[in-house]
Amino acid sequence: MAPEREIRERTASGATAATRPRTRLDQPKPQRRRLLPEWDPEAFGRLSERIARFLGTGRFIVWMTVVIILWVVWNVAAPGEWRFDTYPFIFLTLMLSLQASYAAPLILLAQNRQADRDRVNLEQDRKQNERSIADTEYLTREIAALRIGLGEVATRDWIRSELQDLVKDLEERYADGHGDGRVVFPTERAHGRDVDDR
Repeated sequence: MAPEREIRERTASGATAATRPRTRLDQPKPQRRRLLPEWDPEAFGRLSERIARFLGTGRFIVWMTVVIILWVVWNVAAPGEWRFDTYPFIFLTLMLSLQASYAAPLILLAQNRQADRDRVNLEQDRKQNERSIADTEYLTREIAALRIGLGEVATRDWIRSELQDLVKDLEERYADGHGDGRVVFPTERAHGRDVDDR
């Protein structure tokens, strides 16, 4: 037997030490050989969903019924040497139980995958609802702040009502004879330039 080759490295003190070969970190590790075959769980799950979807259709029931009827008719009406499953139809029972034993786990696997998808969708919907509620509360606070701010601002209707009150007070004062007889706001003006507005 040839002795194993050791890689020696010099240390800071000058001594050499045996170490393992260095692996490069910038390259991926080579794949290890596996004794068992590898399978993709997502691909298997998608296949199980397709099978479960097909098992739940009327087409599958019709085809299964046709096969069973042909099986029974063949094994009853065919000549004796051509029959492969005689009257108690034990082979047919075995085939149907085998089909059921595979169908049930495939359907359960498809249901579990659908339940996982539903859980993720519900979680996303819940987060979206939380964001919507937070946005609505923020907008409600902003609208309330605007209403409070507008409550302190003079609006057009308030200014108009105040001016109308002032006009009434002035007209009453001039109507009582305290004024010089001028109209406060003349309704009729000469057409053309407004001389009084300068």
